[in-house]
Amino acid sequence: MDLAFIPSPSVGVVHLGPIPLRGYAFCIIIGVFVGVWLGNKRWIQRGGRSGTVADIAVWAVPFGLVGGRLYHVITTYEPYFGKNGHPIDALKVWEGGLGIWGAVALGAVGAWIGCRRRGIPLPAYADALAPGLALGQAIGRWGNWFNQELYGKPTDLPWALEISSDPAIGRIGGTYHPTFLYESLWCIGVAALVIWADKRFRLGHGRAFALYVAAYCAGRAWIEYMRVDEAHHILGLRLNVWTALIVFVLAVAYFVVSAKRAPGREAVVEPGALEERAQREAADGGEDAEGTDGDSGKVSVEKAAEAGEKPAAKTGTEDSEDPAAEEAEKTAKTEKAEESAEGEPGAGKDAAGTADADTDAKPAGSGSNKKS
Repeated sequence: MDLAFIPSPSVGVVHLGPIPLRGYAFCIIIGVFVGVWLGNKRWIQRGGRSGTVADIAVWAVPFGLVGGRLYHVITTYEPYFGKNGHPIDALKVWEGGLGIWGAVALGAVGAWIGCRRRGIPLPAYADALAPGLALGQAIGRWGNWFNQELYGKPTDLPWALEISSDPAIGRIGGTYHPTFLYESLWCIGVAALVIWADKRFRLGHGRAFALYVAAYCAGRAWIEYMRVDEAHHILGLRLNVWTALIVFVLAVAYFVVSAKRAPGREAVVEPGALEERAQREAADGGEDAEGTDGDSGKVSVEKAAEAGEKPAAKTGTEDSEDPAAEEAEKTAKTEKAEESAEGEPGAGKDAAGTADADTDAKPAGSGSNKKS
């Protein structure tokens, strides 16, 4: 008796009136949005415009869905075009069955069309999108959990996946390896690896995307080997295992050759984006500078007041003196002049005249003009 296991949903679809909400489709949609969101952030960091990733995704996502479905139908054609098959079921994407290999291959064609229309290099776009693709796959894999499909060999591990029996499709109930969970966790690790390596080594010219492909294939090979659903075999290995091995070799070869032919990262990923950003920053900087100049006098006065200093006057050094001190000085001069006048005739007049001249020479408004 199993003490612990991961339960599977009893149903994979919930109906809101006549509208069906399918768990598989919901996971795919959420995965696309997360991938585009992260890709947009990375694209801006590389010097591109905000929104460009989403604009190109309008081309890439439909192509990717068609490519993923085509790969699944071609490699698993019996339920659709084999004996007692139903060809119309090939269009029922919501029931599951999207091959990542076809999705990436044909999705790249759609991305190439979108990039070409905007004059953007496809490798740079792929580098920005790579971790988002991995996270999108991690989320999308939970759609297999809703459909109770693509599980592994029987196991009694605590994290085993419970699968309910369904004689109509030949499904035997029990507990199995949750290969959907293994791949989801692996994809999260791939996304983290690409983000780290891209930041550490400044990968460019498609090498971040190549790292994502190689890392994903390495995990997909052993996860695929654990699965027990029907699949075509070549030399004793499942078809998808061979696909993973071949694509892994191609990705590593591209990474090595690209590093030798075009080291470093692209200086420009989107024409005109850097110029527009520089103009915006210059405009913002100009407005800030203008505001600082206009208030510079006010700011200087406020700073001087905070420091306990009196702002310098526009003319004359007398304006900076204390009015009380000036008054005392003038009184002393007058008294001295009067004493001199008493001792020497005419001297008082000259001294008083000098005092008056000093007083008259003082600019108006700089202190008291009262004579003692």
